[in-house]
Amino acid sequence: MGLPANRARVLAAFEVVLAAAVVLLDLAIPSAVLVLLAGLSLAVRRERPATLGFHRLARPWRTTGIVVVLTLAWTLVQFAIVMPTLNRVTGTEQDLSAFNDLEGDLGLLLLLLAASWTLGALVEETAFRGYLLTRTTEVVGSGTVAVVTGVVVSSALFGLIHTEQGLVGVLLSALDAVFFAVLRLRTGSVWSAVVAHGTSNTIGLVTVFWVGPVTGLW
Repeated sequence: MGLPANRARVLAAFEVVLAAAVVLLDLAIPSAVLVLLAGLSLAVRRERPATLGFHRLARPWRTTGIVVVLTLAWTLVQFAIVMPTLNRVTGTEQDLSAFNDLEGDLGLLLLLLAASWTLGALVEETAFRGYLLTRTTEVVGSGTVAVVTGVVVSSALFGLIHTEQGLVGVLLSALDAVFFAVLRLRTGSVWSAVVAHGTSNTIGLVTVFWVGPVTGLW
């Protein structure tokens, strides 16, 4: 089952270039397009989703709890340190104008939460921490350099699908992507990144619902 290693590596390089083009050209919904490419990639290689990191979490309830706690801590760091620092360094703030109507609107909150756990968490994590991280690492080879390259490339491209949030939004999203990638690599499963991504989105949406857009604690 699967392609010979050399052919698989050449194919992976082509896939990474194609995926980068999809993101840079903002083709349709880039993350959804990448998921389609991931499906085609698995079909051509005759591989299962597990090769992209879709493994059952070891001790799932305990691991999920740890991931949620770590995500809460990471979000606090983002709000308390990273966001304010980026605001002052760049002279701009994250553009959250797309959520201006969310404050106090429970129906919209529920709709966005559903979207954030499906299109946001599941689809984007499949595309970036599953597919793109795996294929980029495969191109470089094995070892630390390959893993770091995979994390950097997939995180940078993830940041670029958030250009509507301005420079600070792109940088924050890229840093979130590094956090999600570390969880995926440490647990050996994309599901941990899905949980972290969904939790992060939930915190952000509920915050806007209660108090409006927050771009830092100071």
